[in-house]
This record gives sequence, C-alpha cells and structure tokens, in this order.
Amino acid sequence: VRLVESGGGLVQPGGSLRLSCVASGFTVSSSAMSWARQAPGKGREWVSSIYSDSRTYYADSMKGRFTISRDNAKNTVYLQMNSLKPEDTAVYYCAIGATGRGTRGQGTQVTVSS
Repeated sequence: VRLVESGGGLVQPGGSLRLSCVASGFTVSSSAMSWARQAPGKGREWVSSIYSDSRTYYADSMKGRFTISRDNAKNTVYLQMNSLKPEDTAVYYCAIGATGRGTRGQGTQVTVSS
C-alpha cells in the first residue's frame, strides 16, 4: 500500500491549488479516503473525506473553498483548494479511511503567502 501526494507549492492569498494523491496496492474507490493537514507547531487537522459511495465531508473552515474528488481510473484522490488563506499553510496528507489518521503518504507542503 502506498500513497504519493503532489501538487503543493507557494501560492498567494486568494489563489488555488489542486493536490493529488496517487494510490497503489489498493483501490481508492472501495475505501473511504481523506485529507488532513499539519501546520508547524500544531496537531494534525482533518480536512475532508470521500466515501466509497461518493459522499463527501469537509471541516467547517474548508466548506465552500475545498473540494475532494476521486478518479477511479487513475486510482487518485484530489483536493481542489480555492480562496486559499495564510492559515491554510501546512503539510497536507492523504490517508486511507475517513478520519485522516490512517495510512498516509509523505505529504505535500502548501504555503500561502504574499
């Protein structure tokens, strides 16, 4: 089982990024998948989840700005992030399961700064 995140970077406030999580060793469509993040000096924070039946859930501070999706053919989960704020700066991880605390990848750094 392996998860590889990509798509992070430096973006100005108000900008957008799309994170990708390519999975191998299992099928994302048959599992709940989630995104979590960890800012410097803070604990891990759940961001969003997508279930096998395509139900999606978001943390309150991400609703309306972030969108989680899945491409079954590519076995990949995405996180589209719009209207980014400096407080969104963190390492973002994808994880197996709905809580953000399962098996995860190495993470991708997102920095929101002018």
